[in-house]
Amino acid sequence: MVATLTPTSISQENERNPWLAAAARFDEAASRLKLDDGMRKVLGSPAKEIIVHIPVQLDDGRIEVFTGYRVQHSVARGPAKGGIRFAPDVTLDEVRALASWMTWKCAVVNIPFGGGKGGVICDPNLLSDAELEKLTRRYTAEIIDFIGPERDVPAPDVNTNEKVMAWIMDTYSMHARHTVTAVVTGKPRSLGGSRGRPEATGRGCMIVTLKALKQFGLTPETCRVVIQGFGNVGGMAGKLMSAIGFKIICIVEYDGAVYNPHGLDIAALQRHRKETGSITGFAGGEDMDKHEAMFLECDVLIPAATENVIHSGNADRVRCRILCEGANGPTTPLADLVLAEKKVFVIPDILANAGGVTVSYFEWVQDRQGFFWNEQLVNQRLEEIMTESFDAVVEYAQAHNVNNRIAAYMLALDRVADAIRLRGLYA
Repeated sequence: MVATLTPTSISQENERNPWLAAAARFDEAASRLKLDDGMRKVLGSPAKEIIVHIPVQLDDGRIEVFTGYRVQHSVARGPAKGGIRFAPDVTLDEVRALASWMTWKCAVVNIPFGGGKGGVICDPNLLSDAELEKLTRRYTAEIIDFIGPERDVPAPDVNTNEKVMAWIMDTYSMHARHTVTAVVTGKPRSLGGSRGRPEATGRGCMIVTLKALKQFGLTPETCRVVIQGFGNVGGMAGKLMSAIGFKIICIVEYDGAVYNPHGLDIAALQRHRKETGSITGFAGGEDMDKHEAMFLECDVLIPAATENVIHSGNADRVRCRILCEGANGPTTPLADLVLAEKKVFVIPDILANAGGVTVSYFEWVQDRQGFFWNEQLVNQRLEEIMTESFDAVVEYAQAHNVNNRIAAYMLALDRVADAIRLRGLYA
């Protein structure tokens, strides 16, 4: 028999290991689906793990060697898909977990991708633009045999952006000897990027939150929202939700939090942050302790920054009715048990933040067609997919008497396992 993990078998000491968290959710979903041991082994293991060591000559003449990863968890339903992050705390376990989450995320929203993820251990804040470009291009060259429009399609993630994607696209294209726009998504519009992509993850969070409101008979105007993280996901979610009437009462960032019980002016706060470099000191709200702000009483809490912000040590302090996971892995398995007791309606990450990969799929399709859509069509198709996926997860949860997270995993595993059964195993 395959050894299994459950939320209760994870200790407080290792609950923040993202790979163990992913494995625990996988094992519970696989058990409920009654997947056989062989299929569990196939689905539970990454297809490829690539480790590269990247020499870069720094501006002062020194040579530094950075470690990079690319993990392809599954290509059963299509090319691997997933971001590349540059951060000093990147680990192989983290990249493995994120790659597996991408597999399940793509399956939940039923787009023809598998899961991949990449990362380089570095601190981009300590690198010049020239050093960052060298690092990006050499990393791309080291993994170039494993990526491509039909193999593995990277995208931006933590500390990477459309400029980094342009460097990757150019490096790949130089080796291919022709321009290959579909090798990455999240590119600048002028290089084949899609309209609506910068807003996509935040917009997806808004769409599924609107669906969740109907479960409670709420309207945007009656909802108080706390958002943790004010980057692309949190900032866009706040901007879009505020525009349709949600009351964003608090924004929490790494350097502080700002609170206004009557609702923050999100556009003004974004201007303030751009001018000062911080959300603190904003005239339209009051500063508060960032560790307390997460636990304000609210209707909707959106953790939209990093992993493991809700864990066994603080889950009992969460005071929201709806938890919409804009970040990947913001809630640990032990925290899930506490939130279930509190009857918090969780919109799990592999559904809630899938708007980004959905519009990345649209970008990939447009690049391959050489035909680009207007923003209205992008947003319309995103809303259709997110709405259908939300309904499918909730129906699955009700039919199998499980919470939304396990329902999302079960739905995803079922779809990927079906693809593997239909394809068979090449030998």
